[in-house]
Amino acid sequence: VQLQASGGGSVQAGESLTLTCAASGINFSRCSVAWFRQAPGKERAFVSAQSWYGGRSKYGDSVKGRFLISRDNAKNTAALQMNSLQPEDTAVYYCAAAYRSTVAQNAYVYKHWGQGTLVTVSS
Repeated sequence: VQLQASGGGSVQAGESLTLTCAASGINFSRCSVAWFRQAPGKERAFVSAQSWYGGRSKYGDSVKGRFLISRDNAKNTAALQMNSLQPEDTAVYYCAAAYRSTVAQNAYVYKHWGQGTLVTVSS
């Protein structure tokens, strides 16, 4: 099983980035997918999650209204569109997957993790 997160980079406050998670070796269409982030010196935090059929999504309070999660089961990919980025969004972003139909905010639920991609937002 491999989850490959990509798309991170350095941007200015107010700009946008889209992260992509490519899955292999997993029945992706039977997994809920999530994004977490970990800022320097902080614990890993929930960002967003989507159910296996894409019908239900959940967002952390700090990103609600700015970030949008999506998935393409035919391509085994998920994406996180991040708009109006702020310096406090600076973190390593991880994608994760779990064989479950519903969304979950708890990291321990997700058994499969990508390596992380760094997003840096400067003011």
